[in-house]
Amino acid sequence: MNQSEHNLESIKTSNYPMLEARELTRRFGGLIAVNQVSFTVSQGEIFGLIGPNGAGKTTLFNLVTGLIQPSSGQMLHRNEKISRQRPYQIATRGIARTFQNIRLFGNLTALENVTIAQHIHTRSGLFNGVLGLPPANQEERITQQKALELLDLVGLSDRSQEQAQNFAYGDQRRLEIARALALAPQVLLLDEPAAGMNPNEKQQLSEFIRQIRDQFNLTILLIEHHVPLVMGLCDRIAVLDFGQLIALGDPAKVRNDPAVIEAYLGGE
Repeated sequence: MNQSEHNLESIKTSNYPMLEARELTRRFGGLIAVNQVSFTVSQGEIFGLIGPNGAGKTTLFNLVTGLIQPSSGQMLHRNEKISRQRPYQIATRGIARTFQNIRLFGNLTALENVTIAQHIHTRSGLFNGVLGLPPANQEERITQQKALELLDLVGLSDRSQEQAQNFAYGDQRRLEIARALALAPQVLLLDEPAAGMNPNEKQQLSEFIRQIRDQFNLTILLIEHHVPLVMGLCDRIAVLDFGQLIALGDPAKVRNDPAVIEAYLGGE
């Protein structure tokens, strides 16, 4: 058994959840954006996070990935506290994300966008890779090949040399997912991946998310406003309202929860 297989087996057999929030709270002055939120996410789950605008969903994602620090409470990854770690430290643990507002390097090609993300795992690092210094050359070729494979996975390999800023919105979304996968994550956070997509594209996205979950043995957290997509895709769903967790469970339970209907879903 090689090291990656050993690590994967360790994850599968661990009794600890992949992610755990313990009374996670974030205040911005007098505003409590996330208020004592607790939940666990198991290995291999597709876990949905829904709620009205301003409910605290993206703030919660930012707490998971270290972009902001909690005012109180803890975020754990495989039973180890990560709340005070920097974003790059959390990324190296295997937690990657996309953003509600796409954050690609617009002046770089699709291939360069994905390749850069992989340098977090290379020995030569980004500096040597960009300059083409030994021993980066061989490692860089391997890195670019992996990047091309990820672009092929999201259907963009034939546009690898195009600048990201020239891609249509939906293609930029797919490129951002490829870049997140380049971090070789255990956990992938997707912030409104279906935004701006038509119904057919949303169905394809749902199938694609299942595919990458199975192919890369991922645990996926998903923020999404399109309720039918969430209900059909996610194993469990958490609902936030004004920063508080008002419901948690499988789609059927959440769909029929009176508090969720009143706060978010609305009546018939």
